[in-house]
Amino acid sequence: RYGVEPLWFACVRELTACWLFLGMGYATSPHRLKGVLHDGRSLLSIAGIAIGSILFSQVAYLEAIDWTNSATATILQSLCTVIVMAYVCVVNRRGPRRREVVGLALAIAGTYLVATGGNPAALALPPQGLAWGFGCALAAAILAIQPIKMIARWGNFAVNGLAFLISGLVLSAVYQPWNHMPALDAFGVLLLVASVVFGTFGAYALYLQGVKEVGSVRGAMLGTMEPVMATVTSVAFLGAHFSPMDLLGFAMIIVMVFLTA
Repeated sequence: RYGVEPLWFACVRELTACWLFLGMGYATSPHRLKGVLHDGRSLLSIAGIAIGSILFSQVAYLEAIDWTNSATATILQSLCTVIVMAYVCVVNRRGPRRREVVGLALAIAGTYLVATGGNPAALALPPQGLAWGFGCALAAAILAIQPIKMIARWGNFAVNGLAFLISGLVLSAVYQPWNHMPALDAFGVLLLVASVVFGTFGAYALYLQGVKEVGSVRGAMLGTMEPVMATVTSVAFLGAHFSPMDLLGFAMIIVMVFLTA
């Protein structure tokens, strides 16, 4: 409706949500926020999180939505569970369990149905949408693993705030959002504010705190509620239409998440 470019949206979300995180960090545990600012090695690690987790996940997810739709992007993002499962198997030096093998087969079959609509001769999704969707999955897997140690040491708000700030500055330097300003009316500004407060600050704060509490694999499993909600709201509020093959593929990927987790 407003022609907002995904990279402009990512810049604004990151450079505004970061102050909400930092403000909450200062209000709840100022000693941690001050401590991390004086720890060079931790700041270097958080810079890595900013690029590897925050920047990658923000850009990949918004681009996937732009090329497909909210539900499809979120479903493809759920394939991160397969990547997390593979990581756990490598770290623990074990082979996949039977249910994990079944889950992997469901992931492949579900992705095939979503991508082709059941017709192997044609792509139901644009190649760019499929590529960004796989990028979402990789980014979400990194997000579920990379920040855990830093969050355990310095707290959710401090790590998120600094990572979002660094990521936003890097992306802005490359993209220069001031040269791509959209024309937003009052309702457009309201949508932007809601996305920053609930879709960025709220979502990342709750998700990463949950991952810290229950671990990467269970955190990814609980995140399965996100694609279900994305599908329902895409149909209810955005008028999206999905074929029976799309819905079957969605269901396979969601079942995969439970089996592998």
